[in-house]
Formats: sequence, C-alpha cells, structure tokens
Amino acid sequence: MQEPLEVTITVGTSFSIGGAFSNPDKYNPVGERSVLCDGHGLEFMLDCFNRYNTKASFFIETAQSAYFGDQPMGKIASMIGDAGQDRQLLVHPCWYYFEDSKKFSQNDSCAGRNFNELREIFEKSITTFERITGKKPEAVRCGNFQVDPTVYDVLSELQVPLSSSIGFGIGKPEGKKFILHGGRTRFEDVMEVPLFTYKDKDVMGGYPDKSMEIASCSKSEIIQILKQARKQGIENIVLLTQPFDYIKKKDEQFLEIKENRINQERLETLCSFINEHDQDYTTVDFSSKAEIWQAKEQKHAERFRIPTRFRNMRKIENFINDRFWNY
Repeated sequence: MQEPLEVTITVGTSFSIGGAFSNPDKYNPVGERSVLCDGHGLEFMLDCFNRYNTKASFFIETAQSAYFGDQPMGKIASMIGDAGQDRQLLVHPCWYYFEDSKKFSQNDSCAGRNFNELREIFEKSITTFERITGKKPEAVRCGNFQVDPTVYDVLSELQVPLSSSIGFGIGKPEGKKFILHGGRTRFEDVMEVPLFTYKDKDVMGGYPDKSMEIASCSKSEIIQILKQARKQGIENIVLLTQPFDYIKKKDEQFLEIKENRINQERLETLCSFINEHDQDYTTVDFSSKAEIWQAKEQKHAERFRIPTRFRNMRKIENFINDRFWNY
C-alpha cells in the first residue's frame, strides 16, 4: 500500500528591517508587529494548524537579537512551542550590522563569505536559538535561499544535520549540483531538504521554475500539485509561507494593515484538504523526520509540470489581490 504523501509546511519567522537600511533617519526595524500582525499573522496560523491537526516547522530568525535583544522573538518562539509546533533556525546575517562591534555590513547573504566569517554568524545564531528555545536546531535555513559550498562546510563542522536553504524558484545558487527541485541531497555531512519547485508554461513557451509558496499559489494550484505529486509517487513536498503573507500592508512599518483574505483561504484550503484526505496525505515537520531524512537521500522530480491554466488563474488572482486593498 502506498504511503501518504508527506507535506512539510515551513514558516519563515523573522522581524522586518522596515526600511531602516534605505532610510535610517526615518525608519526603525519592526519587531513583534511584523509577525503577530494584529492577530492576522502568527496567531491566525497557529489557530488554523490547531483546527486541522497540522504540523509545521517554524524557521525562527535569531540574528535580530543584535537589535531587539532576546525577549521579543523569545516570546514568539514560546508561542510556537506552546502550540506544539516545531522550531528550527533561520539566519539573516544583515541583523548583525546592529552589533556594537560594527564588524558586519548590511549584506544579508550567507553565500560568498569565507569559512570563519560564516562560522561566526552561524555560531552566534545557534547560540541565541538555544537560549530562546532550549534546544539545538536540527535544521538551518539561509535567508533569501542564498547558499554556496561553504554553507554546507560550516554546517557540517557545527554538526547541524539538515538544511532547507534551496528554493530554486526564489534564489538560484551557482553550480549544477544545487539545481534541486525537491527530494533530499547530501552535501558534506548535511542533508539538504529544498523547497518543492515545479514548472509551468509561460506566454513565451518556456518553463520557468516556481517554488511552492502560499503567497503565490492559488487554491486550485495547491490541490493540483498535491494530487499530481501523489499520483507520481513523490514522497515529500516542502513549501514556504510567512506570517506576514496573511496581511496586506500599506507601508514598510506595518502601521496600516488588514487581513489578506485570499492567502488565508489558501492556507485553510491546504490544511483542510490534507486533514480530510488523511489516507493519502499527512503533514510532517523537521524534528520528527530528522533522523530518517538525514540517513537517506531522495531523488527529486526535476520535470514536474502543471497545466498552464493553473498558472494563468494564479497570475490573475495575484494581480487583483495585490492591487486592490479590499479584495
């Protein structure tokens, strides 16, 4: 009997620079409000996951403690843990610009750094993660999905078994070995578990890469991908979302926000569909699968394509939702 398709919802949980780099005299970084979003962000997600018995992995950004200290993100990490959800580490190096030492620039990429510099960044982020969660992360995600071989060298040295730092439809790292559309691939002693990336036909007849994200995939597209993946015998799909996906905002400071009805419906649709078809689909997180995933690679489906009609419907819906505040 075929095992259920495993769906891993990963949640990038980070505060916002809020325009502070481009206009430091006018703006400051935005903390809890950029994640809580007046109840429409993190709390909406946790409630949705609870109602549909959904597991997710929240990748929590900790370098922001260089600006905010531990308390704000510590509170959020506790909310996530108290809700029974998994917590892993997200690294955005740009936050270390705010350290008193002024050793680091505003560069937000983990790629292109030397071994010792990147090791220092990861070590500091892991130490903060351990302080606010009480555990060491089993998995690390590099911000903006920017990686290179040094990332895996450092993670291997630090004995972090898993990474989820490749989203080929979002960021394209140099090197053919990093062209991954899913599955699991070992680099050094680290198992990379990338975002699920697929293709659809564009108006020029090409097949661009599209990583699976709640913020950009329509409800019908999400269900089509799950059904098609199940039919093709794919073992696991990893997708991306963030708490701020579920709001609309008129400014970088999150001063005027409202719920994003379309994206909230997309998450509800995904969770309810998996819950209602639990013989065919299940949600899993990084903590519960760490040992199994680390032990064995899995081939990725590099030619996964969906019908063009889903792309067209998505483009129209996203265009309307992005431009009309009350849609």
